[in-house]
Amino acid sequence: MFSVAEAFAVTQQHLLTLPTEAISLNDSLGRVLREPVYADRDFPPFNRVSMDGIGIAYAAYASGQRTFTIIGQQFAGQPQQTLADSTACLEVMTGAMLPAGIDTIVRYEDITVANGQATITIDDVVLGQHVHAQAIDRQAGDELLPTGTRLSPSAIAVAASVGQSTIVVSALPRVALISTGDELVDVGDTPLPHQIRRSNTYMLRAALMSVGISATLHHIVDDEYQLQTAIQALLVQNDVLILSGGVSAGKADFVPDVLARLGIQKHFHKIEQRPGKPLWFGTSSADTAYPNRTVFALPGNPVSTVLCAYRYVIPYLRASLGLGPAPAHYAQLTQPVVFKPAITYFLPVRLISEPDGRTLAHPLPGSGSADFANLLAADGFMELPADRSEFGVGEAFQVWPTV
Repeated sequence: MFSVAEAFAVTQQHLLTLPTEAISLNDSLGRVLREPVYADRDFPPFNRVSMDGIGIAYAAYASGQRTFTIIGQQFAGQPQQTLADSTACLEVMTGAMLPAGIDTIVRYEDITVANGQATITIDDVVLGQHVHAQAIDRQAGDELLPTGTRLSPSAIAVAASVGQSTIVVSALPRVALISTGDELVDVGDTPLPHQIRRSNTYMLRAALMSVGISATLHHIVDDEYQLQTAIQALLVQNDVLILSGGVSAGKADFVPDVLARLGIQKHFHKIEQRPGKPLWFGTSSADTAYPNRTVFALPGNPVSTVLCAYRYVIPYLRASLGLGPAPAHYAQLTQPVVFKPAITYFLPVRLISEPDGRTLAHPLPGSGSADFANLLAADGFMELPADRSEFGVGEAFQVWPTV
C-alpha cells in the first residue's frame, strides 16, 4: 500500500489537461485565469485628489499664507482645470484630477470657509498631502492578475478596470458522480428497512462547487454487467468519474475489475490511512478508447468519502484547473489522542479560534467511518502522522477543512 504522501503525489502526477475558453467577465466568478491581465494605463491614470477640500500651491502656505480666495471647483469626472493664481485655491472633490498649479490638498475638516475665503486651521500641512500620484499603484503594462488567479469579486473589478470584457479561463471538467449499491435509494424515496437514502454523491456535488465545478449524479446497482455498461457510457461523456462504494473486498465490489476491463489504468488501490483505506485512483492514456479520463473510486462509508474528497479529489481538481494548493491550516490538540496502528489517522475535529491567534482542535471520537451525523459537528480532519501513536495536548498538526 502507498502512504498518504505517496498516494497524493501520484494523483498530482496525472492531472487533467484542460483546454481554455474565453467567457464574459459577467460569468467569470470563481473561474481560473489562464492568461494574465495587464494594466492598460497607469494606476491611477492621473494625479488624483484623495480627499474633499481645497487645493493650493504649497509654496504659498510655506511662505506663511493661511487664507485663500476660492476661485473655482474641480469635480470628479471633469477635465483638468488650472489654478491660475498661486495665492488662491480651488475646491476639489475626491476622485477628481489634480488641477494644474496645485500640489497639496487640505481637507474641509481642516479649514473654515466664509465669504468666499478658505482659512487653514492647522499648522502641519505637508507638501503633496492627499494627492494620489499617477502610476504610484501600477504602471501601464504591469501584470495585475497572473495566470492561475481564481477570479474573486476583487479580481473581477480589476479586470473590469482595464476593459477586459472577456477573459480566458480554464474550461471546467465534465464530472460524473456515481453511487453504487443495492441498499441505496434516492433522497425522495422512502427506504425499506434494509435500505438507506443516497447521500454521498450529494455531499460530493456540494464539495465540488467549492472549486466552481458542477457534476451530474448517477446510481448503479450491484450488478457487474450493468455497472460496466453504465460506466462505459459515462466515460464517453465525462472527463472525471468519481464513484462512491464498490471498491472494498466484498463479493459485490465489482468496481476495480470493471475499470480494468474498460482500460482505466490503476495507479493505486488502498492507502495506509484510516478512514478511507480502500481509495482507488486511475487514469486512461490518450490512445485508449476513452482517452485522458480520470477515475476516483472512493470507499462508500460516508466519513471515508468525505475525507478522501477533501484530501485527494478537491486538491486534484484545483491543480488541474491551474490553481495553486489551498492554504495549509494547522491547529493544536486540546486533549491527548492515542492511535496504535502505524498508519496515518485522520481525526475529525471541531475548530475554535482563540483571541491569542491559536486555533484549537477538539477531537470528535464518533463511532467509525459510517458515522455520518458526527460530521455535522466537525470542521475538518486533523492528519496525524503514521510514525507515532501518541499525540499530546498543545501539539499542532495539519487540518483539512471540510466547511
